[in-house]
Amino acid sequence: MTAAAVVATAVDVGFARPRQAAVTLVTFGVLAVLVAGSASLAYRWYFRTEIPEGVTGLLGVAVVALYLNTTSLGSVAIGDNPALLAPESVFFNLVSLGVAAVMAPVGRYAGDRLAVDVFALSGAKQLEGELSGVVRAVGRFTAVTLPPADEIGDMDTYDPVSPEKKDELAETTLLFPRKLSDEELRERLVTRLKEEYGVGYVDIDLDADGTVEYFAVGSRAAGLGPTLAPGSAAVAVATDPPNNATVGDTVQLWRDDPEPKRVATGELRGVAGDAVTVALDESDAERLTDEEGYRTVTLPAEPQADREFASLLRTADETMASVTVEAGSDLAGSTVGGVRTVVAAVRPKGGSVQPIPRRAYVFGAGDLVYLVGRPDAIRRFEAAAAAGADATPSAGGEDGDRDGERAVRDEAGTPDDLDDDTADDGADDAVASDGDTADDGDETDTPDDADRAQRS
Repeated sequence: MTAAAVVATAVDVGFARPRQAAVTLVTFGVLAVLVAGSASLAYRWYFRTEIPEGVTGLLGVAVVALYLNTTSLGSVAIGDNPALLAPESVFFNLVSLGVAAVMAPVGRYAGDRLAVDVFALSGAKQLEGELSGVVRAVGRFTAVTLPPADEIGDMDTYDPVSPEKKDELAETTLLFPRKLSDEELRERLVTRLKEEYGVGYVDIDLDADGTVEYFAVGSRAAGLGPTLAPGSAAVAVATDPPNNATVGDTVQLWRDDPEPKRVATGELRGVAGDAVTVALDESDAERLTDEEGYRTVTLPAEPQADREFASLLRTADETMASVTVEAGSDLAGSTVGGVRTVVAAVRPKGGSVQPIPRRAYVFGAGDLVYLVGRPDAIRRFEAAAAAGADATPSAGGEDGDRDGERAVRDEAGTPDDLDDDTADDGADDAVASDGDTADDGDETDTPDDADRAQRS
């Protein structure tokens, strides 16, 4: 057979010869699948993400169009006159391009799945895509796939993350060694999300096989406002700052005219030139004016347990919240020792605040409970405290073991000084300013500290 006959055969294929047309269309479909699959695999290998669908569709159609154009031009080059504009030829070419467009997504999916599985077995730590069941079964790792963006929740009491950040997290697969325990897997996952994605706080529940049951994220509060206690304000005043005064010092503002007089006492929050920012009570802030300067006096350092506790809490995985025990809830009638979140204080209905309650204290309807714990533990406590709840955050079971963590953990490596024993032994410096205040059940210090920590 001459070259002209081969080219003519390739160009003049039509539905007048059904068998040859079917073979040609199948060949075009397989060719589109191979090209799209190869492009998808290469794109996943280089960019570590899924190739856009339009790119593979364009490549699948382009390779078929390139073949048709090449054979047509070859026929023209050798002096033949193919019937390119004949209705049957045009119709067959359109069908060929349609087959390529339909089969290209199949190649894209197959190539991407193959790339994900190969990279997972080769030891990759992070993927974007779903692993096949075979790879999950034979791989020596646990794959945790995050939910879609619309299923990622926002954490209460924390600033929400941006929609772009949720899109970045959505459907990402993270790989971990299979030998990790449930708690170790959760801690490693939270750490990676914070370090690799810049997420401030993570609340997640995992099954034993790594399936995500609940996932919410939050960002760290920025600015001065979140660090202020209720009833306080931050004011910038013109003054001569004391030498070497630093943030956190207790200072007094004095006025010289007409005679020396102390105006207010507060906490130094910032120094800029001849101006300082002082956090003080709102009533004291109202007495300050911008018509005169003030003298600043630095007081000796005093223990500020509430301030230290709030500062530590802002850098830890744990947070503070207040929960009201509803009548008829599963939590009503249970004891402090039966839950694994740290109970910092309890305000009984119609009673005074009880800092660091005894383990034998029985929760009653209407009790306002101040908690310190991880967001997932507090969330389960809230569910148990609600009327009609069907689960109590007890000390037993998987949830109990998961919630029985140390109350305050410094992410930067601060030793874990506050744990479950803290609640039992009465670490008054976490809630009240001294031991006497905690023993006397003062109604003013503890709620302020709790609210300050919660807002921070």
